Amino acid sequence: MQDTVDTEAPQSDMASQAYLNQLKATFEQLPNDIPLLLFTAKGLEDPFTQANRQVIRAFRELSDRITMREYDLDHELAQKYNITSSPTLLIAPERYSIRWLGAPMGEEARTLLETLILVGLGQSNLSDQSLNVVKKIDSPRNIKVFVSPTCPYCPQEAVNAVKAAIEMPESVSLEIIDIQSAPELATQYAAQSVPQAFANDVLIGQGAQPEEVFISSLQKLEPQTVFIPDSDAEVVETDLVIIGGGPAGLTAGIYAVRSGLRTAVVEREALGGQVATTPIVENYPGFTSVGGKTLVDIMVSHALQYVQIFQGEAVVDVQTGNPITVLTNRRKFLTKSVLLSTGAIHRHLGVPGESRLSGRGVSYCSTCDGPLFKGKKVVMVGGGNSAVTEALHLFHMGVDVTLIHRRDKLRAQDFLAKQLSDNNIPVLWDTEIKEISGEHRVEEIQIVNNKSGETSTFKTDGVFVAIGYTPAVELAEMMGLEINEDGYIKHDGKHRTNVPGIYSAGDVEGGYKQIVTASGQGAEAAMTIFEDMINPYWLQ
Repeated sequence: MQDTVDTEAPQSDMASQAYLNQLKATFEQLPNDIPLLLFTAKGLEDPFTQANRQVIRAFRELSDRITMREYDLDHELAQKYNITSSPTLLIAPERYSIRWLGAPMGEEARTLLETLILVGLGQSNLSDQSLNVVKKIDSPRNIKVFVSPTCPYCPQEAVNAVKAAIEMPESVSLEIIDIQSAPELATQYAAQSVPQAFANDVLIGQGAQPEEVFISSLQKLEPQTVFIPDSDAEVVETDLVIIGGGPAGLTAGIYAVRSGLRTAVVEREALGGQVATTPIVENYPGFTSVGGKTLVDIMVSHALQYVQIFQGEAVVDVQTGNPITVLTNRRKFLTKSVLLSTGAIHRHLGVPGESRLSGRGVSYCSTCDGPLFKGKKVVMVGGGNSAVTEALHLFHMGVDVTLIHRRDKLRAQDFLAKQLSDNNIPVLWDTEIKEISGEHRVEEIQIVNNKSGETSTFKTDGVFVAIGYTPAVELAEMMGLEINEDGYIKHDGKHRTNVPGIYSAGDVEGGYKQIVTASGQGAEAAMTIFEDMINPYWLQ
């Protein structure tokens, strides 16, 4: 009988080893050493200190370039570098002013990895447009970026700041602050939503910003929303530009390239859209239950095997014609077709205090901001699947959460409603918020029973909102696309809009707003675009 070989070793283990080998090869090529100094309180073995040691140990195994020394807070070096809190991690302190308050856990391990590589390279890798703006900064900048290990958007903002600190070591200093490790500092800056970036104690960014937008905000010391290049960036010629990197856009990218179309996906924020911040996704085909970020990582890894993705780029203009011109904050695309898969954004309550206290107790992402409210009292507004799922997520995180719903019955699926009841999470029925109050952060809300008309005050530390989404149709309107009566892009049965060569897919079209339907629409749209390239319907 012929001997057999076990070929069923987990592919994930093989992929992980290949990834580690690639990282080791990258670090071996770095020209500079990467010294790390960890400052801790003597005798205090808190989780953040332990996590620092574990994470640094894992990175040190990748390269001899990385070294680490640990010192007590009473050491003379702590005085030299003005270290007052434990744990504090300094990265190459003789060359740069980069410090980490807390530990690079969870999502923030990505930030540390990119930081170590940039420090080892000794260069910022800022884009040419960003470098043009950086040269205009003529006075010191002290940056603080507040992050959380559970926030998928935080690494993008933190790495933006790291690049600035490396590019201008004489004038830019950086503190990356874990809101769980330094809650007092987060409270002082009212940073109850992450990521948030401050420069010279002025808020310059709330949420992940494209690199150029961050650098522009840093230079002007005020938040910027759009970056317009001073001159034309790199020109990319494609058959299809997909605007939006959620499930619809990523799936469309795969199917388009498989059809032979030169394709680019452009996404200004985190890939995956709303899925990236969904705590748990139930019953996506192949998964009874899976973390939203995990599902996104699988989708992105798959898509990257086929399509080029331009993350962190905001589309600032689309000019229809032949070819169609798509201008982002970094480059220009000349393309034959465009697919809008821009998704939908969180719907706001529209009550007094909501905008003013956004990021200061008002939040639309329990995954990102929930850890800061552990042991505190919050309300979750909404009655659908998202609201109940996020309320349960907060509850299991150790947050005292109350659900507020304007009706007398939940719209959420029965099994979710049962979990709400089984965990004794209180619900205020027939209730609406009329105002959110607080001087510097959320302190209380004014509520009304919409049946009795009775009003009252409810003390709370936070207001989480999950009342649905508003379609992101700004680009569509700018391009002259027809919008239906519900505010979504109007399209035919094959995802064609009223403008030839422009298509839509996903939540921006309305419908069921399920991950699986968005993915299916992306695949359908890609195949329609391929067919139309061969036989343009508008010429018939």
